[in-house]
Formats: sequence, C-alpha cells, structure tokens
Amino acid sequence: MNTLSLQQLTRIVEALLLAAKSPLTLEQLASVFDEHQRPALASFQEALVILQQETASTSQELVEVASGFRYQIKADYAPWISRLWDEKPPRYSRALLETLSLIAYQQPVTRGEIEEVRGVSVSSQIIRTLEDREWIRVIGHREVPGRPALYATTRHFLDYFNLKSLNELPTLDALRKLAENEQYEWQDDLDQAPRSPLFDLTDPEASVQDQAADPECLGDLFDKNLPDVKELTFADLAQRFKPDGE
Repeated sequence: MNTLSLQQLTRIVEALLLAAKSPLTLEQLASVFDEHQRPALASFQEALVILQQETASTSQELVEVASGFRYQIKADYAPWISRLWDEKPPRYSRALLETLSLIAYQQPVTRGEIEEVRGVSVSSQIIRTLEDREWIRVIGHREVPGRPALYATTRHFLDYFNLKSLNELPTLDALRKLAENEQYEWQDDLDQAPRSPLFDLTDPEASVQDQAADPECLGDLFDKNLPDVKELTFADLAQRFKPDGE
C-alpha cells in the first residue's frame, strides 16, 4: 500500500478545494481516496492547517464555514474584485434586514411573531427574497389556529456570513453597543463596511418603496452607493431589534 506523505496530501487537498464549487468537509475530502489509501482525518486536519498558514501572505484565505472548508478572497481586496462585474450590488431595505435579524436571533419564528416585534407587517416579497437567497426556510408549523410557518436560517446563511454555527453570531448586547457607537472599529474583515444610508430614512418603520413618493424624505438616498450585502454588518441587521420585555 502506497502511503501519501503529508506534503503530497496537502497539495491534493489544495487542488480539491480550488476545484470545488462549494465548501468541502473533512469527510468529503476523504471520500475521494480509495479506502485502502485513505489517510486518517487527523492528517487532513494537519494539511488544512498548513494551507491556512500558506495563505497568510497572499490575497486569499482558507476558512471553515458551516458547510466545510473553502478558499476565498480576503475582504481587503473586495473594492478591486467588485470592478470585474458591471452589475450593481443588490439593494436591501431596512425591513428586509430587520426581518433577517429577527429570524436569526429568535428562530424558529413565525411571520406574525416578527410583525409583533417590528410593529409593522412583513411583506410577502421580503420573505420570498430571503427564501430565494436561501438564507431562510420553513422548518415546520406552529401548532396554533392557522398553523403558521416557522422560519429559520439555513446553512447557506452561515456560509454567506463566514460562520460555522449560530453560536458564532455576535451577542445582541454587543451589537447594540457597536450600533450606538459611530466610532467603533470591527475586527472581523466581513464587518468592515460603511453605514448604509438606509438607516437615515425619516420614517424608521417605512420601507424604501413606501417613502419613494416623497423626494424630500429620501433626499439623495438613491444617489449614494449602497454597500454590497456581503459587506453589511450584523450591527446593521440587529440595530433596531429589541426582544420582548426590553
């Protein structure tokens, strides 16, 4: 039986991760080897550590997210990478971000419970957009009259925000303090983003569409470049979220 050296295994793992269209788990990496040649999972972990160290001085990084390990470009290079595409980044209303925040922090949650916290109705378009982006899904139904759907975040949501699990979500207390302090500095590259002008709307409960008929209310909102959703912070998502009783 031919035994792979750690150096050989490291290069194979690197090739697999670069070729994969989605993150790979340790088990998926191991599955490409014949059973009689398959290294131990500990060997794969060693190879991944080496690869992570090798990216320290490059423009890419090897990260672990909910679905496994993947290579990605470091956030510092996002301004240049974004110029490769002509299309503009999508615009997301505050209502959508608040809804996503509530689902992330109170899941499983019904649409009615979201509306109770926000104080306004949640449009079907918001729910549909979050489902289309595969950030939320229906995981069941509340056993009450009408059996409303229960929403929760997905593994794709975790992958998108570079999280391995929901346990890595920032605490709400920390988010509120950061949101209140305009001079804060994030340590996480994902969260190094400008404040969205959506938070400067006159009516904190109205959506962009609701206020579009009032030019004075919107001001120069649509003349500003909104940050890509990849750069939105969890402070943005949870800025106005207050659990019951607070």
